[in-house]
Amino acid sequence: MSEGNIIRSIFTHESHPGLRAFFLVILSIGLMVMDSRLESFASIREAMSLPLAPLQYVVNWPTKMIDTFKSAISTHDALVEENLKLKADQLLLSSQLQRLMTVESENNYLKSLMQSSRQVKRRTLIAELLAVSTEPFVRQITLDKGSRDGVYVGQPVIDATGVMGQVIRVGPLISRVLLVTDPDSGVAVQSARNGIRAVASGDSYTGKLRLLYLPKTADVRVGDVMVTSGLGDHYPEGYPVGRVISVSKDPTSQFAAIQLQASARIGSSRQVLLVWYQRNV
Repeated sequence: MSEGNIIRSIFTHESHPGLRAFFLVILSIGLMVMDSRLESFASIREAMSLPLAPLQYVVNWPTKMIDTFKSAISTHDALVEENLKLKADQLLLSSQLQRLMTVESENNYLKSLMQSSRQVKRRTLIAELLAVSTEPFVRQITLDKGSRDGVYVGQPVIDATGVMGQVIRVGPLISRVLLVTDPDSGVAVQSARNGIRAVASGDSYTGKLRLLYLPKTADVRVGDVMVTSGLGDHYPEGYPVGRVISVSKDPTSQFAAIQLQASARIGSSRQVLLVWYQRNV
């Protein structure tokens, strides 16, 4: 059998598989030896690699695409996780900032309250607001001081900016305060500008105050500040009660309709001052 027939028989289906494998191994070894020993074989290798380059690119393309896809997914997941973390950190910092702003505002208010207490030439006591009445048209609050602290019925209550009301009920540990904006409240006031006297009562519908029974000829202007006149038995003289925000003169009525905005922070104060004052003492 000629050499050509032997090689042909090796690659035909009739040949033994082991013989075919052995021949391929020998051929591979021979090619490697030739590649390492013969410099001229390098040009042959380069020439043979040109037709195989597109095949190698096609084979490697799915692997590269999978790696790129994995990298994109990993980057997206990392960005999503980082974004969620940043949002959580921002929310936490915002809540802390709001708390610090609240503490700062409360601190400034307490400073104002202490300054107000130093201006009062009488015994005072800081009380904390515990509750606000939920009944309609009732303007009352509950404080954390009672008879064991010396609180008495009729005691005036002020905050850093003006008159809040007076104590109407006292228990051992708590007390009830009628606010100046309650319709059952009545405060003797006078104008800080010209001394005109009147009585200020609350208006439950608007949360404001109004001056009662002032004639239309009374010299009252928008912006006038009304202070306690000291003529009653409950409030010392000179404490701000409210500022005139509207003056209406109806031709069919002999009295002017005058509305005040309370000087005290009725809806926001959490700390108030209890003032010891009784005119007959």
